Amino acid sequence: MKKEQQIINEFRTKKNRQYLAIAMTLLLLLICILVYKRSDIFGQVSKNTVFSAQIIIIVLFIIFSIINWRCPSCNRYLGHDISRRKCNKCGKRLE
Repeated sequence: MKKEQQIINEFRTKKNRQYLAIAMTLLLLLICILVYKRSDIFGQVSKNTVFSAQIIIIVLFIIFSIINWRCPSCNRYLGHDISRRKCNKCGKRLE
């Protein structure tokens, strides 16, 4: 069984990775829009190509979140609340 401080440290790492993934996803989605809107800089890119890239970015973010956003103690998915203080499944303190 993991110690409480180890669980808190692991959760902090997971939370930081999750914040980074959110920021990267938003940045990449904005870049996709910029590439489409600024054909004078990036050349002509089709709407379908940009849409496909955005879908791939979103799917990769979802897959990453499913893998990353798990309780360090019971390994169950933590849900949509990034400000979580304890696991709803096992009750372990996360922060």
